[in-house]
Amino acid sequence: MNALRLAFLNSWRGLRYGARTERAVRQELVLLLLGVPLAMIIGSGLWVRVALAGSLLLMLSAEFLNTAIEKLCDHLHPARHPAVGTVKDMASAGAFLAQALAALVWLAALIERLGWG
Repeated sequence: MNALRLAFLNSWRGLRYGARTERAVRQELVLLLLGVPLAMIIGSGLWVRVALAGSLLLMLSAEFLNTAIEKLCDHLHPARHPAVGTVKDMASAGAFLAQALAALVWLAALIERLGWG
């Protein structure tokens, strides 16, 4: 049980650090805070609501992983390096794809809600 508590505290510190220092994390946290209640309104059923909220959580998770990779790259190789740039670009692409998935899920839910689908 102590290991679980410590893991939670580590995660909480990471969330707080990301929210304090990273603009993209703050933006996506705002989307999550606004999106979860909106998902309860827009979602036509339990699984649609879960998909809406889950897509936002996935997007935020990808942003945290992208940020962690960028910070690690900057720590290990502070100077500009093409290989490090490629790694950072790939991490950014992962975050972008999670954002695209979230947009797709939300668009599908809106289309269904409006009766267009």
